[in-house]
Amino acid sequence: MKNRKEESKKEFLFQKKNYKFLFIGLGCMALGFILMSGGHSDDPNVFNPEIYNFRRIRLAPTLVLIGLGIQVYAILTTSKK
Repeated sequence: MKNRKEESKKEFLFQKKNYKFLFIGLGCMALGFILMSGGHSDDPNVFNPEIYNFRRIRLAPTLVLIGLGIQVYAILTTSKK
């Protein structure tokens, strides 16, 4: 009887630290995608050079890649039991 209770006890795949890093990575990726948006022109015949500024070309993709790196770290980090 005791063995069944021990076997049925559910354990999460990740620890609290892993989930914290997962949410930080998701937030970083979401911020990168938000910064990447916009820059369109109201008139389709007029070119808007605003789409090539630093925020959309360098900062936003870097934030997305950093977020992906944090996600990989969060998944691969092992818990010390």
